[in-house]
Amino acid sequence: MRVLLVHPSALMYSEIFLRLEPLGLERIATAALADGHDVRLIDLQVYGRADFEREVAGFRPEAVGFSLNYLANVPEVVNLAKWVKTVLPGCTVFAGGHSVSFVAEEVLDHAGGAIDAVLKGEGETGAPALLAAIPDKAMAEVPGAVTADGPGRPPVMLHSLDDHLPARHLGGRRRKYFIGVMDPAASVEFTRGCPWDCSFCSAWTFYGRSYRRLSPQAAVEDLTRVAEPGVFIVDDVAFIKAEEGHEIARELERRRIRKEYYLETRCDVLLRNEEVFRRWRRLGLTYMFLGLEALDEEGLRQFRKRTTPKVNNKALEVARDMGLMVAINIIADPDWDEARFAFVREWAMSVPEIVNITVQTPYPGTETWLTESRKLTTLDYRLFDVQHAVLPTRLPLHRFYEELVKTQAVLARKHLGVAALAETTGIVARQLLRGQTNFVKMIWKFNKVYNADRQHSEHQRDAEYLLSPPQEAAAVPAAPRDRQDLYVHAPARRRG
Repeated sequence: MRVLLVHPSALMYSEIFLRLEPLGLERIATAALADGHDVRLIDLQVYGRADFEREVAGFRPEAVGFSLNYLANVPEVVNLAKWVKTVLPGCTVFAGGHSVSFVAEEVLDHAGGAIDAVLKGEGETGAPALLAAIPDKAMAEVPGAVTADGPGRPPVMLHSLDDHLPARHLGGRRRKYFIGVMDPAASVEFTRGCPWDCSFCSAWTFYGRSYRRLSPQAAVEDLTRVAEPGVFIVDDVAFIKAEEGHEIARELERRRIRKEYYLETRCDVLLRNEEVFRRWRRLGLTYMFLGLEALDEEGLRQFRKRTTPKVNNKALEVARDMGLMVAINIIADPDWDEARFAFVREWAMSVPEIVNITVQTPYPGTETWLTESRKLTTLDYRLFDVQHAVLPTRLPLHRFYEELVKTQAVLARKHLGVAALAETTGIVARQLLRGQTNFVKMIWKFNKVYNADRQHSEHQRDAEYLLSPPQEAAAVPAAPRDRQDLYVHAPARRRG
């Protein structure tokens, strides 16, 4: 069967700071290739709508699968699906991914028949099974599939992450992928899932609080296929178990593989497993993302981070001692006033780290979707991107965005524009000699992408598709009605 896999275009944050390869779609492609399908992949982060239309016209796929990991991409994918059905009425169109797994029935309704099935859960198991079921018109029987007939059986979790290493050769324009100064950069996955249960996050609800890993041999085998000098490790929390990190490191040392690495982890994990991070520093670990989320005890409790400001500050000291370039995330509550924004700006200017600000956003699949008692001010999918306020703001909305952008501009003053060029002259020169311009273009784009007028005006756009509002929030925010309702992959029964 001729199969075209499609990743939608970039969201607001990716207009500046990063553009990552569609790793999940590449793994699904490998699974489909293993079943004998003729597979192509197009990433609309690096290709345009005209390229997509030419691909459909020339390849004439019998099935088109859209990745929907981000809620804000729902309108784009629904409209692309409708277009595919007009030019190829007999083509089977399906969608899958993280976010759509929580709103499958709604997306089918928006599509009005243009999407034949939504796959909930992991795509490496669901997509091949769905493709196999198409000739017999048995898609409703596929585990994880939601069709016009309703949801069927629960999705099946992939048996081994060693299976289906990404088909990186299918995408094209790989030089367009980068993260910060690491340009170009590939992505790899060592583990999947998260055992923590932060209230604002849906990683644990998607994977049922499971945690799995690739074998060290498979992880290193995947790295040997990466041509790019930079590698972003996409794990939700890197090196939760120190020995697993050491095992991969030993294999890399044995095979003398050296890259430049960027990873995400938790402050408490960094402190607990400091030695494995130091070992990776010697292997090329250069950049680290730490999700502090809040600066005080109350904020950390609200987000159920299960850490403390003391632990977070100690982790920053350790990362500095290692010589790592660290990025920090802080979640801005729409209830912040000018004084709170000013406090965060002052703190951000007092630390050497890159400080990133996102906006608190209840997403379907998160616990806050059930417990947040403030009524959503918009149901426009496009605004659910952690860059817009979808909850009531204490300040007038435009004023909130003015304060938000002013605070985000701390990053611009410290690490973009002239400051970035002064600190990275040698890196930029080497990138330009290789023809890499992603980072260079990024450092001048902040004011164009982030401005209060733009963000405020985006609330005034007509919305073609709207989220269904959450059911009535629980009376006590700390106690959701039933956490089991959140899970896509049901948690394995815990042993005593």
